[in-house]
Amino acid sequence: MKMLQILFLLFILLSSTNALVQDFCVANLKGPDGPAGYPCKTEAKVTADDFVFTGLAKAGNTSNIIKAAVTPAFVAQFPGVNGLGLSLARLDLAPGGVIPLHTHPGASEVLVVLHGTITAGFISSANSVYVKTIHKGDIMVFPQGLLHFQANAGRKSATAIVSFSSPNPGLQITAFALFGNNLTSALVEKTTFLDDAQVKKLKAILGGTG
Repeated sequence: MKMLQILFLLFILLSSTNALVQDFCVANLKGPDGPAGYPCKTEAKVTADDFVFTGLAKAGNTSNIIKAAVTPAFVAQFPGVNGLGLSLARLDLAPGGVIPLHTHPGASEVLVVLHGTITAGFISSANSVYVKTIHKGDIMVFPQGLLHFQANAGRKSATAIVSFSSPNPGLQITAFALFGNNLTSALVEKTTFLDDAQVKKLKAILGGTG
């Protein structure tokens, strides 16, 4: 019996070791996306292209209500980051542009300003506010799960690259979560202390119903 236990423990140890030394796990996007990420593409089908993403070279379209664009290089766009605990995105902010208050449930974020001036900040779980205006070459970090924002603070366009500590950081924009869904206006008013006219105006702008 002891010998079986030893063999079983040895098997678990070897299995864990093999998992740790696996070089990569390029995502098979046809498979299910679970807590551990996508299943691996067969190594024989992996090519150098799986580890290259060219989508961040081009500015995003900022002709929208927030005058901003986010170009993601998450696992869905960049299968090579699957299982590596990281991903990237590009932020383009036209003059007056803003990435509204939002949160990434699955990752912390690091922002590097490429050009322009950006006012950015986050709100802690104790409701303390940390805001800073940052410039080309500056870096700011946003802890996982906390509400944060970025806004163009200059007269010219601003661009930043952001890095996340997950290949799939998740995203929830507060304004859309409140007013871009079918939660009834009466419940939104009750939970936000806003009046009926304000709620209906915001629902109309953000595409909500109810």
